[in-house]
Amino acid sequence: MLDDSVVRLFHKFRLDSYRQLFRVIREKDGSLSATEAFSADIIHLLGRPTVTQFADAIGISQPNASYKVTSLVTKGYLERVCSDDDHREAPLPVTRKFLDYYGRQLPDMKSAVTSALTSFTEQEIELMTRLFHKLNRHLITQP
Repeated sequence: MLDDSVVRLFHKFRLDSYRQLFRVIREKDGSLSATEAFSADIIHLLGRPTVTQFADAIGISQPNASYKVTSLVTKGYLERVCSDDDHREAPLPVTRKFLDYYGRQLPDMKSAVTSALTSFTEQEIELMTRLFHKLNRHLITQP
């Protein structure tokens, strides 16, 4: 029963994420294609990866990843920041433009959680917190 609830919640998160993603895809010059939007979102979720880390995370070639990153930099959704230690390595932070498009979904999530938690006791919240920590440890997908 609990596992079904977690799966349904995960599906709703995914569906909401896709809705948010496709709201920002426009058919005009400088807009993102679906592949670019997913790529930008993945880079954001990885937290400033290098091109190599991005390619490895989604299982594509380095040239393919470089092509996607170059397009996102050109359109203003990513920056290339040279590392102080190794100038060949460039972390990829997302830009304010990206955050303006994609950051809107997080406040909705936070308010939904805050609202839902008002009906639980401190002990129940502690138990759920432990559950989500364990789920997060088991679902680590970064290489």
